[in-house]
Amino acid sequence: MSEHKHKKLLWAILIGLILGSIIGAVFAFMPEYTKLTKEQIELIGDTSLITEKSSPIFLNADGEYFEYTFKHYALKAAAPLGTLFINLLKMIVTPVIIFTLISGVASIEPSRLGKVGVKIIVFYMLTSLMAIIVGLLVGNIMQPGQGIVLADTTQEIAAKQAPSLVDTFLAIIPTNPFAAIVKGDVLPIIFFSILFGLALAFARDSRDEKVRDSAEVVHKFFEGCAQVIFKVVGWVMLYAPIGVFFLIFQVFAKQGAEAFGPLLHVTISVYIGLAIQMFVVYMLICAAFKIHPVMFLKKVYEPWLTAFVTRSSGGTLPVSMDTADRKMGVSKGVYSFTLPLGATINMDGTTIYLGVCAIFIANAVGMPLDASQQMTVIITAVLASIGTAGVPGAGAIMLIMVMNSVGLDVTQGNVKLAYAMILGIDALLDMGRTSMNIVGDLCGTCVVAKLENEMDPAFWASEK
Repeated sequence: MSEHKHKKLLWAILIGLILGSIIGAVFAFMPEYTKLTKEQIELIGDTSLITEKSSPIFLNADGEYFEYTFKHYALKAAAPLGTLFINLLKMIVTPVIIFTLISGVASIEPSRLGKVGVKIIVFYMLTSLMAIIVGLLVGNIMQPGQGIVLADTTQEIAAKQAPSLVDTFLAIIPTNPFAAIVKGDVLPIIFFSILFGLALAFARDSRDEKVRDSAEVVHKFFEGCAQVIFKVVGWVMLYAPIGVFFLIFQVFAKQGAEAFGPLLHVTISVYIGLAIQMFVVYMLICAAFKIHPVMFLKKVYEPWLTAFVTRSSGGTLPVSMDTADRKMGVSKGVYSFTLPLGATINMDGTTIYLGVCAIFIANAVGMPLDASQQMTVIITAVLASIGTAGVPGAGAIMLIMVMNSVGLDVTQGNVKLAYAMILGIDALLDMGRTSMNIVGDLCGTCVVAKLENEMDPAFWASEK
């Protein structure tokens, strides 16, 4: 999808959010059913037909007759149109994991890794871990979603006992990868895809020409599949404005204007997490490696702003490379490897978003995440971030992975409505998380360049 079409789609989704919110808020003032008077009941005549599903009239437990209003039928019509979008997103989760992770991990050339490669990968993994912890900490303190309790499925969700920490780690390794794919078990699929990708990467670098050629064919197959699934994701996202409209309409029609508060709450929570990552985590890292924190912020401003406005990591990559070269004094041999790699496997901003939004959805359905489930969120978010950065709508897709891993199915009940609320404001959250992903890439690039003596100190001795 071109940048122009991507921007048009984001505007269309925003319009769908606004219209769905306004129309839904209007419907919130309407009753879903009205009580019939004695005179109206007498006009019905034969009340035996009321028990039929198609009847607009129903009898409650107290023996009172009620009639469904237009609001009831509007909600009934909106439900499948909103569910369709959720189902389409869930449909592509497993293919996205398999094809993007395998092709992404296999693209890392072992011969190029060396000290720089190992250090930058360790850095990206550690900062992603820090980011998801920051997201969960902010979520636990701010408690977004608490108090709205959308759930009418609380007992069903609560009945699923959370696995222990040991069981969670053991469950990562699939006894049958194909069974995991069929069941949609996210963690085993991620683990196997990364393992397969690593094996493919080393096979591509083999001294045996036959093995190398065979591995190259397999790699091209998965790269081709990744491109195809990107196209499918693009098609699915074309329905996003309609899907978001009907999903948000249901939320506001049931919750009314009160739904604006939780949306603002979760947005503020995400941006607080992003601010902590940028002004605390990254600044401490810079200070630890003797990189001037304030100067780093000044130098990273242009790529940060570009990513914030464009919401595109790929589109910001040339700006990031130019900044690393002209303003930071990093050698081309370092940034030409670390920055493209970061655009593939480093998603600090997105993992913060996942932590906060996972807590929001769980709170909204009345089933807060316990310690074991939050550990599962950490593992899933860090592993899922590898290779999915270039996927259109990666944040929304990864959120489905995370929620599935803790037993909350986004296609079921009011979990779907809570997820829809996040989808509605995803463009706003995407600006912050994408820009933070870019800052993380540049921070890692500077740290590795500093460790390898591949950074010109003159660029940090004065303003450039």
